[in-house]
Amino acid sequence: MVLELPSAAPVDGDNSTATEPAVLVQNQGFIALIILNRADNRNSMTPELLDAFTAAVQHVKAQADVRCVVVTGRGPSFCAGADFRSGLQRAGDDKLPAERSFAMYAPFLSLLELQVPVIGALQGHAVGGGFGLAMVCDMRIASQNSKYGANFAKLGLASGMAISDLLPRLIGVPRAMELLLTGQLISGETGAQWGLFNRAVPSADVLATALQLAGDIASSAPIVVRLTKRAIYDNLGWDPQTAAWREAFGQAATVATADCLEGVTALLAKRPPVFTGR
Repeated sequence: MVLELPSAAPVDGDNSTATEPAVLVQNQGFIALIILNRADNRNSMTPELLDAFTAAVQHVKAQADVRCVVVTGRGPSFCAGADFRSGLQRAGDDKLPAERSFAMYAPFLSLLELQVPVIGALQGHAVGGGFGLAMVCDMRIASQNSKYGANFAKLGLASGMAISDLLPRLIGVPRAMELLLTGQLISGETGAQWGLFNRAVPSADVLATALQLAGDIASSAPIVVRLTKRAIYDNLGWDPQTAAWREAFGQAATVATADCLEGVTALLAKRPPVFTGR
């Protein structure tokens, strides 16, 4: 369910409840704001949130007057990635394992359908699939002291959401290799120094900074903005959808391993994992 809010409605804070929509859409002039609204669950990738996110993107896509989109979340986490109570794949007995893995990320990947620029206002931590959501935004404003990264290797799980394709393009192969193979998380400040984020500011200023950038973009000629975004990605050979599909095969193969079970169990128990290579 998607709720479109009046422009004066507050979007910060962590007072979301399960009775409210999992994703909100707020229009501010030419800017559309998509808000992950499950702070109590760290905006993790539950089926409810993923379905609502898909609906939110399609809702925004249908608005011809939108010139820029900002994606943010409520609470201390932008998106914590997988919700382990819901599983690491999306159900579907008629789907192949790789299709079930890809289906986990398809809602977030739907952002790629938007012709207008998308800014991630990462007011809090973004990990795993949540980090991938940040990667498919065109620009990112981070919180200085929040933690960002992909901890798949610590879960015994191959990466997904096209992270293994996007991260080296954004920060270079050596740094991407280090982050992905160690599962290390970095601060927003470090990410900005590496070029991963456009800026890193105090958490309370993230959304305002992103909206200011969105306003600057929205004041430019809209046809030129859309064509320029398309030209940049075409010239780079940018294809996260295909990269995410390739990754889905590796993720599907690893999700059934003993190491993956150990990684998830260790994370929930807040202890280091002990992997056996099985």
